[in-house]
Amino acid sequence: MRLFCSKLSFVSVIAILLLVVPITAQKRIYISPDDHTDYYWTADEATYRQAFLTMIDYYLNKMDETAGNPSDQQMRWNCDGSLWMWEYERNRTPAQFARMMSRVRDGHMSVALNPLVLVQGGAPTESVLRGMYYPGLIERRHNVQFPLAIAMEDQTMPFGLASLWAGSGARYSWKGVCDCATQVTQLNNREREIYYAGGRDGSKVLMKWQSQLANNKMYGGYSEAFDPLASLAFAETDPTFLSKYPFPVIGAFGRGWDDLQYTSDEFINVAQQNSSAKRRIIVSNQEDFFRDFETSYGAGLETYSASFGNEWDTLIASLAEVSSRVKRSTEKLRSAEAMATLVSINQPAFMNSRIAARDRAMINLGLYFEHDWTADGTIITRAERAAWNRKIEQEITSYVDKLYDDAKAELSSQISRSGIEERFAVFNPLSWTRTDFADVPIKIPSKKVHVVDVSTGLEVPSQIIDVRPKRMLRVLAGDVPSAGYKVYEIRNGAGTASLGGPTVNGTTVENANYRVTLAPDGAITSLIDKTRGDRETVRNIGGRVLNDLGGNRSGSVTVESSGAVSVTLKAVSSSPIAHTTRLTLYKDIDRVDISNTISANFGDLKTWSYSFDINSPDVWHEEVGAVIRGKLTTSGGHYATRNARYDWLTMNHFADVTDGATNNFGVTVSNADDHFMRLGWSSVTALDTTTPQFNILAGGQTDGPSLGIPDQGGDSEFLQRFAIQTHGSFDQASAMKMSLEHQNPFVSIMINGTGTQERPYPANNYSFLQITDPNVFLWALKPAEDGISRGIVARVWNQGNSPSNYSLSLSRPITAAERLTHIETTIAPATVLSGQLNANIDQQQIQTHLLKITGSRPSNKIR
Repeated sequence: MRLFCSKLSFVSVIAILLLVVPITAQKRIYISPDDHTDYYWTADEATYRQAFLTMIDYYLNKMDETAGNPSDQQMRWNCDGSLWMWEYERNRTPAQFARMMSRVRDGHMSVALNPLVLVQGGAPTESVLRGMYYPGLIERRHNVQFPLAIAMEDQTMPFGLASLWAGSGARYSWKGVCDCATQVTQLNNREREIYYAGGRDGSKVLMKWQSQLANNKMYGGYSEAFDPLASLAFAETDPTFLSKYPFPVIGAFGRGWDDLQYTSDEFINVAQQNSSAKRRIIVSNQEDFFRDFETSYGAGLETYSASFGNEWDTLIASLAEVSSRVKRSTEKLRSAEAMATLVSINQPAFMNSRIAARDRAMINLGLYFEHDWTADGTIITRAERAAWNRKIEQEITSYVDKLYDDAKAELSSQISRSGIEERFAVFNPLSWTRTDFADVPIKIPSKKVHVVDVSTGLEVPSQIIDVRPKRMLRVLAGDVPSAGYKVYEIRNGAGTASLGGPTVNGTTVENANYRVTLAPDGAITSLIDKTRGDRETVRNIGGRVLNDLGGNRSGSVTVESSGAVSVTLKAVSSSPIAHTTRLTLYKDIDRVDISNTISANFGDLKTWSYSFDINSPDVWHEEVGAVIRGKLTTSGGHYATRNARYDWLTMNHFADVTDGATNNFGVTVSNADDHFMRLGWSSVTALDTTTPQFNILAGGQTDGPSLGIPDQGGDSEFLQRFAIQTHGSFDQASAMKMSLEHQNPFVSIMINGTGTQERPYPANNYSFLQITDPNVFLWALKPAEDGISRGIVARVWNQGNSPSNYSLSLSRPITAAERLTHIETTIAPATVLSGQLNANIDQQQIQTHLLKITGSRPSNKIR
């Protein structure tokens, strides 16, 4: 998109591999034509649609025309994202699309799993997977496979992306960078040119990511074959290239560069005129190169696992609230789809009317992270780019909100009831029994009520939250079953369960676990852990404490609500910018909830600091598809020692800091809305591992005014929520569990009707799903993308550091099961014993299964 602007060493690996390379081996040079897509940088949606159609038509015709040529000299083509295929299916006849699929099937055309070139360093794990769902649908409908995934042009790459790709069926990836709009150094001197990019779960993809020795139109760039003859000569004569990449199987990928479209048969001519006994020039779809290389040299190739940090990825923070809404919708999808699963079992047509909106939302969960967030092109304005991202977000949000609301409404009619009093169910989308608060909208003007657990007949703590424009009844819902619900009844009259809630003394709020003091500007100046000898958690570092936006402590603190379940303090301040902070403590919930709303536009870089009284800080955080340690690989962490950027690390669900020397005290911070954090005084080139401070990015242009969307695109309201929990030694499962509970509140469902109503689900409590291993978390529960008649999809993530054998059971017997890719294509049958799924899972692995119950139809595609 731009103008030129400790382990076994890779050298040792090359030396070992070359022992098996014949000195006179014929070189096989794969030259692959493609057109790098710069969506909403080079052109807009309509223009690119036509370009996709034109290029696919052109190359399909060229494939037919060259069918009589020797195989090496037949036309091949690569589409760098599934949006090409999406547009072709929707704008060509079924026969024309079938023709395209036949060329994918026979290897003349390839399509990457990702929708376009993306920057996903700040993307939620599930949004990465959903962005690849469309190729999954096509795999099953047309008996094709998509083994290639890419993360192109940006100079960095997340640790966990390779695992998500591998779990979705990818085996190969190539990455070429721009070496522009960057502060990453030594891009011309990478430690390894081709290797297996591995994950914490042991999965891997074969990665070609070469040093950029010349410019981005040569090896290591994103248009390696821009001048195919020059690329051939470079590979055969450049001494540095030959020393770093001595293999006779060579790939030169990419031709279109920044152009809108490229249509030419020059690669055929190059292959015909330059092949000889010493070298085969092969017109490539990229996949064929990888198959050849892996067969020849894969057995001894190094597996390397590391994060290279974030660069263009962080520019989504220049439109912070819009990006936050995408993150919220991804999380909300968990509850929406879980409820839709319960509904669809009894109403199989529930999803039918929303398939088009669903498919659009899924591909949009990838497209939102399209890589041209730099917004520095000369054709598409920054306002146009921001408007497109807003449109993508709105299509995601509207789909998720409607699915959530419709599933909730329909489920309310599927739960049995009796009596004349109002009843509501509290639905828990997570895979463990939990206690948390639930808020129920009520229309009671002023009369007193109390709430009873229908299962036990006992009153539960409740209070009225009178925050306009809604009046809420808040209850403490205890032991709500996994992936299920518990039913409560609202009764007239004051109750007796009104004691034992948190207490307030001025600007300090306290419960059995914590004593917390809130400053007038919303900063937390003291957080005492009462369960560990009144241990102070806060340390002033650089003038910042906890939840500190950098204010001067001016403002006001009031008690917004107080009762048997919770107490909320509200701070309103204009320092350093107009914002409101709500801090809430609960009865019997080990968590401090913090909700911040910035209510003014800003154009500078803003952070929420969390500064902890912890020595020898050891940081772990959820990146993308992996929980990793915030240290360099040479210090036992997961960050590369070179070719990386260290200033803004990914902060998905949580970050945790523990005293690494004593391992007896730490703090987990849950992050519901933001995407990145800086550790202490970290810089572009140095990772600070000694300062116990998270600086969570509230928003801004991370690399100055020339990159990203200025002034937040005019937005002036930003919701940014966190939660804190202290602990002893670090436990990944506990940290993830707290953050999931914080970010997935109970769903309160008013049960329709009055009197006795016999319906599919019981009237008191219900658990749909249970998992035997407490470290194996349900990550998604949904109707199969091909319809509930195919079955139910359950995705899990093993948070443990050891492989496990676990059982997963449903409320009705599982009759059959299949192991799926994450994009729902069958891999193999799975084991069902006594009506339960029995599965082995690797450490840190994400795994997806199809579960069949009575009425499910058999699958028609085994991968």
